[in-house]
Amino acid sequence: MKAIGLTRYLPIENTESLIDLTVEKPKANGRDLLVKVIAVSVNPVDTKVRSPKEKIEETPKILGWDVAGIVEEAGEDCSLFQPGDEVFYAGSISRQGGNSEYHLVDERIVGHKPKTLNFAEAAALPLTSITAWEALFERMKISQEPRANETKSLLIIGAAGGVGSIAIQLAKHAGLTVIGTASRQETVDWVTSMGADHIVNHHEALLPQLQALGFSSVPYIFCLNALEKHWQGISEAVSPQGVVCAIDDPKSPLNLNLLKRKSATFVWEFMFTRSLFETEDMIEQHILLNRIAKAVDAGTLKTTLTQRLEPITAENLRHAHELLESNKMIGKLVLEHF
Repeated sequence: MKAIGLTRYLPIENTESLIDLTVEKPKANGRDLLVKVIAVSVNPVDTKVRSPKEKIEETPKILGWDVAGIVEEAGEDCSLFQPGDEVFYAGSISRQGGNSEYHLVDERIVGHKPKTLNFAEAAALPLTSITAWEALFERMKISQEPRANETKSLLIIGAAGGVGSIAIQLAKHAGLTVIGTASRQETVDWVTSMGADHIVNHHEALLPQLQALGFSSVPYIFCLNALEKHWQGISEAVSPQGVVCAIDDPKSPLNLNLLKRKSATFVWEFMFTRSLFETEDMIEQHILLNRIAKAVDAGTLKTTLTQRLEPITAENLRHAHELLESNKMIGKLVLEHF
């Protein structure tokens, strides 16, 4: 089968950084599904895993952690899906990724594809939806009951990206007042279109901008990039006993003492935790993705797809990585059809 992967970790400008491959088609066993891949999306995790390092892979490594496709085979222990089912999922970082014609994935982290979306639109959703949902409702313990959040606000730093775009929608549906950060007119427009109530510029001091909008502090802050750059501003803006959640890797150590006087909580969100450690509640991601699909089909959530590339080739995937590494992506980019 066709696949795209790497043996060496190189700058994306190098044509050997991602290469077209022919590999053996796998077979589904146990709780694994074999999925015929129709569309894939790219995420910052793809570029981070691919980033230059000395390691050389004897067996080509396949990236890609956003897939929409059709179940080809179901392992003997599967009970949630059967061949022919249309699915979407993010997969596991500890296994080969989905940039291949067929892909093996544990059914406990797979959801039924939204019926109202095509495969490209669906492929834009899994990783970002899981990340945003877990961050808001599991890590930060935000209530999903709108009446409980009538006086509460959420600041999303880096709101125009894939995770931010979903987090805005989920937070608004939960009744929160959402403040998103954006610095360019096109990102301001996008964040507004996703439902943000207010916009502030992440290149400027956060607290004075929040105060100008009438917020003396913010009980929930979700930081999606440049955590070390924003850490001082976050510590100033978070409310006493508030919660800060982050997903990116800081380039320098954080001074957690800045949160001590406020008794504020800091928590990480890493959506691969459940699959990486095969936690007892691993099936929660299956349940979560089905909730996302129902919300999409009910019209309360919308896809964040903004760009498409076709077909799925190493050349197009390298281009997708270049766009992502430019740090100017709005929404999600999807590749479809081998």
